[in-house]
Amino acid sequence: MKPQEQSLAKWDYFKFLIPSFIGIFLFMIPIPSKDGVTIPVALLAGWLQERMADILPHLMTFILLLTVVGSVLAKALKPAWIMDRPFFKALFDVKPLWLTARILGFIFALFTLYKIGPAAVWSENTGGLLLFDLIPVLFSVFLFAGLFLPLLMDFGLLELFGALLTRIMRPVFTLPGRSSIDCIASWLGDGTIGVLLTNKQYEDGFYSKREAAVIGTTFSVVSITFTIVVLAQMKLDHLFVPYYLTIVIAGFVAAVVMPRIPPLSRKPDDYYKGAFKKLDERIPAGNTAFGWGIRQAAVRAQGQRFGEVWKGGVKNVLDMWMGVVPIVMALGTIALIIAESTPVFTWLGKPFVPLLNLLQIPEAGAAAETMVIGFADMFLPSVIGSGIENEMTRFVIACVSVTQLIYMSEVGGLLLGSNVPVNFKDLIVIFLLRTLITLPVVALMAHLIF
Repeated sequence: MKPQEQSLAKWDYFKFLIPSFIGIFLFMIPIPSKDGVTIPVALLAGWLQERMADILPHLMTFILLLTVVGSVLAKALKPAWIMDRPFFKALFDVKPLWLTARILGFIFALFTLYKIGPAAVWSENTGGLLLFDLIPVLFSVFLFAGLFLPLLMDFGLLELFGALLTRIMRPVFTLPGRSSIDCIASWLGDGTIGVLLTNKQYEDGFYSKREAAVIGTTFSVVSITFTIVVLAQMKLDHLFVPYYLTIVIAGFVAAVVMPRIPPLSRKPDDYYKGAFKKLDERIPAGNTAFGWGIRQAAVRAQGQRFGEVWKGGVKNVLDMWMGVVPIVMALGTIALIIAESTPVFTWLGKPFVPLLNLLQIPEAGAAAETMVIGFADMFLPSVIGSGIENEMTRFVIACVSVTQLIYMSEVGGLLLGSNVPVNFKDLIVIFLLRTLITLPVVALMAHLIF
């Protein structure tokens, strides 16, 4: 049945409005706290982290162990309880590269927890920094974000915004209005959600190769959840509002520019495996964009069952704990060992020193090291840059690390594993271009704020 023909009751509209407003409050409304201004989800996460501070490293190491055991079983024995359940299969039956990363992540956590093996792995500036400082933050933020994100994503809010933004996306971003849903899902949910949505829409013939490549590398942005973690790591919680505003402005500029320059502009407008274009962006006659969006939102809410949504939230939490944290521990430890023991990132960051000096960013030499390391993992610039004394410089690093967007531990790896038409070389070029485009915007905002 088409949405315009579907019968709706008043309860369906309330079913859209109430969860969506709760979600907006939890994730988007700044509130005062003892450390400044933050959002309710971050406040809840901080409270839990304080209460469980002593046991979280042990708990996360155990979760990493379960992840490795499940992944090895899925690869070696393929038990029915994993392979016949789509969620467990997706969670544990991963590619060999990611299995290796999960095993390394657990080994590094174990070494760090008990201070065994090479000191380079478990020192306070490498594995210790991740296991005792960053990963407890990830545990608590992922818990509340995973449980409450369905309030934003499953009750019609995305459908409303999709309809409202239809007339903006094509002229501004050269994309169909439908892609606004991918963007919003990424901002409010997670970049991985954006990649999965984009890949599915591309396979189904709604996006061309160019559109899929643009959306996957431009709109699969770091979520509010991740920005909270970065901000906490940089000890800038009190600057959440200007920080997020800066990210939005810099991300908008990059989203306007990137589709119009190579390599994205050179992608063909062909469709996946010869699929025909299925997209119809028209709003039915007699409907306003807002009215149509509200109706679509109510239709989406009508089909939701709170029990299933709650179950989906629990799956979100497990997916983030077992899918993201091991990769962060593995790649993060390796990158920090390289950063601590070798001058590699200093060399790679050297070209950024003159640019940072030109933009009048204090401690340019230290900041330059963080400009490149984000390609490995989005958290690493904030982990390495957290020791920089100048608050403005930490602010710039925190913003740039988020707006760079392409990081191999998650979004980059997912893009390469999907059918979205981008290769490793494309991702390197896009990462560098996004850095060069967003850095001046972030620097300008920083000078206005500080």
